[in-house]
Amino acid sequence: MLRVGLTGGLASGKSHVGRALAGLGCEVISADELGHLALEADGEACAPVVREFGRGILDEGERIDRRKLAAEVFGDPDRLELLNSLVHPVVIRREEELIARAAARDPNGIVVVEAAILIETGSWRRFERLILAVCPLEAQVERAMHRDGITREQALMRIARQMPLEEKRKYAHYVVDTSGAREETDRQTLAVFQSLRSIQKV
Repeated sequence: MLRVGLTGGLASGKSHVGRALAGLGCEVISADELGHLALEADGEACAPVVREFGRGILDEGERIDRRKLAAEVFGDPDRLELLNSLVHPVVIRREEELIARAAARDPNGIVVVEAAILIETGSWRRFERLILAVCPLEAQVERAMHRDGITREQALMRIARQMPLEEKRKYAHYVVDTSGAREETDRQTLAVFQSLRSIQKV
């Protein structure tokens, strides 16, 4: 089982690359989705997060409102670090469980973990290959505004809190430029997939 990390910046196109890899036969795990599950009422991180951040982050159904929670940590690195310390260990444990299941099903397969802050957290060391999705800053901003319904200033602030894409390039084995047409992104992703398969056959 080849373990591959997939990362990028805010709205840099990594999810599209992940879907393309899944279509090519890779087992793709979304750390973002696992993080959402961890914060559900029956999730491992729910009670600790409510305990630390208070019941003000709950909605009328007594579930964590992620927008309210985001407002609690927005612009406060210490609070964000606290949140990450509660959620990330849960997510990583679940990732490893899913990787183990995938390996049991297909020892010669490729498992890809898609995560926004793979490099920042040091998790990139858990993978044999790292794919980075990149695009120009302006494209990131426009995509984030359209996708998340945020202002230009909010998008720029979120991007500023992440490691610059140029800095992330130093860690990547493969870089997929998502700034062009989807077909071009898919072509690059296919080339990456073919390279990964060739590693598996060695």
